[in-house]
Amino acid sequence: MERIERLKAFLATSPNDSFVKHALALEYIKLNDDIKAKELFEEILQNDANYIGSYYHLAKLLERSNDTQAALAIYEKGMQKALELGDRHAYGELRGAFEELSDI
Repeated sequence: MERIERLKAFLATSPNDSFVKHALALEYIKLNDDIKAKELFEEILQNDANYIGSYYHLAKLLERSNDTQAALAIYEKGMQKALELGDRHAYGELRGAFEELSDI
């Protein structure tokens, strides 16, 4: 909880910091608070669509919630954005997760 409080304090001074929001979302996942984590990942991607790592983690969260179609859609959006940004590594990770989930 101490880590979460520190991250919240950072966000209070920099409310649009995608890195801090992403780190906070990951902490919520550790606590099995997928609702708060999902809200943060969605907020990140709404405000900073180039924050590639959040696509992967949001889709994984959706997978765990058995929302396969939504997870696949997020993987696809992330792959598209990774290609636009020239991030081949992120594209490969997103594509691998997409293919595993969709049994391609």
